[in-house]
Amino acid sequence: MTDAPKPAIVVVSAQHADQLVDEFGRYARDYEIAKTRSVDEAISVTMSLTRRGVQVAMFVSDSRLPDNLAPTALHMLRSLVPTSRRVLVAPWEYFREDSVAFRPALAKGKFDAFLLMPRGLRDEEFHLAIVELLNEWGASIAAPLVDSVQIVSPDSRGLVLAIRDYLFRIGAPSRVYPPDSEVGRAVVEAYDGEPSWPLVRVFSKDEIVAPTSVRDVAMSIYGRPDEIDVETVVDVVVVGAGPAGLATAVYASSEGLGTIAIESEAIGGQAGTSSMIRNYLGFPQGISGTKLAQRARSQALRFGTRFFTGWPVTGVKTGVDGEPHVVCTEGADVRARAIVIACGVDYRKLNIPSVDEYVGRGVNYGAAMTAAREMEDYDVLVVGGGNSAGQAAVHLARFARTVTIVVRRPDLSATMSQYLIDEISFNPRITVRGNACVVDGGGTDTLEWVELESTLDGSRERVDVRGLFLLLGAEPRCEWMPPDVMRDEKGFVLTGRDVPMEHWIDGCPPASLATSVPGIFAVGDVRAGSMKRVASAAGEGASVVALVHTWLEPTH
Repeated sequence: MTDAPKPAIVVVSAQHADQLVDEFGRYARDYEIAKTRSVDEAISVTMSLTRRGVQVAMFVSDSRLPDNLAPTALHMLRSLVPTSRRVLVAPWEYFREDSVAFRPALAKGKFDAFLLMPRGLRDEEFHLAIVELLNEWGASIAAPLVDSVQIVSPDSRGLVLAIRDYLFRIGAPSRVYPPDSEVGRAVVEAYDGEPSWPLVRVFSKDEIVAPTSVRDVAMSIYGRPDEIDVETVVDVVVVGAGPAGLATAVYASSEGLGTIAIESEAIGGQAGTSSMIRNYLGFPQGISGTKLAQRARSQALRFGTRFFTGWPVTGVKTGVDGEPHVVCTEGADVRARAIVIACGVDYRKLNIPSVDEYVGRGVNYGAAMTAAREMEDYDVLVVGGGNSAGQAAVHLARFARTVTIVVRRPDLSATMSQYLIDEISFNPRITVRGNACVVDGGGTDTLEWVELESTLDGSRERVDVRGLFLLLGAEPRCEWMPPDVMRDEKGFVLTGRDVPMEHWIDGCPPASLATSVPGIFAVGDVRAGSMKRVASAAGEGASVVALVHTWLEPTH
């Protein structure tokens, strides 16, 4: 446990303050509940809390305030504590009117949830929304009170940052301890050998390792590749466990198919790095990519999917004359009657040596959720115009002094969802710089500056930044696939009518999600022509199961 003060929930209401404080009494063990009756009082109390070192986890405001409009009030309070969650609560008599009036503000991200004020005991619908928001705050903002993985290192850059990001994505709480701390000395003393940094202690196995890569940590948690033990021929192997692969696993195993899912990195794939997905069906308050992946994994496990995590697929031997396909990994092979390729994509590399040498020291490929905390009070750049870049910018703005989104296009309208564009345009810490690209960077020990070039006239400008987050678009990793699985010129897997006609069977094209090899399917971002959205990937993962069923029928 820790001696740090409890985080606070600040309630703002002139008429219903006592009622709301009573309603939040169930959280009093873990949170300090602060009652205020005006915006000015809330600001004063918040400043007092922060001076005492108290983190404000949430602001809860009445929709009707005497001294300010509620959305404006929450915006003012967010400027004091950008990491807090913000909830607007309307009494029953004003709920319909206020929900219409404040809908544009909600869409722009001025607050996180608009809820009906509880009118009786045990309003669990209200508290479900509150708990989900506190859950996300605790996972992405608060330091863990209990760590399942301890990292000992004199600094938290480079490999340490990559390990922390991986652990965050798999839902394993971790902390970094200096070697001369009490925990650090205990880990060093227990380590068998001459210590090198970092040292990682995994409590589930009571094992201490000195990893040279993130994969070493994954193996210490999940086991080595030669521990894959599948003797039977399974119905379907899913390669990749992002949204598409997880949806395939859930629906295939729920319908009784013997299902194996193999993921080379963390469950959730690229989507697992998203700080908050607000346009996924059924989550009105939004959900982080990590939480979505963890829930989907639990759902698939419940139906019987077996997951093997931390091992890349190295090849596939396609079956002939009714023989099963063979999925090869470094330590073992898995035989399957059908394969669903759902391995997703990686972010494209910048390929500028002067920038890439600072990877892990200010330069990050992807959202790097744990790196956001290191950017507090610094200026950062996010390069990319897709939804992932927008979500990363919004999350970074909770910590960084300024966030600049850099895109080659004039603006974000052609590549980003409107709800994110609205949220970005409202956030005073975020600006968009169009018609520009990164061409150089440098610093001493860590990144300190980058050079931007105009795509219009070639002019250059050096800007001081401490963080550079590169979300540059999709690049498939399909080198392990057999050559008879056809791909387009960019390496994405062809399916359905996109497969060249010479590979059609009896003049008929493959099914919509089927590849050029019978019994091998492709879904999600790795598939040519896919939408590159979480919801569409999950939809393809669910849809492909019907095609797998058809393939597995006795006629085949």
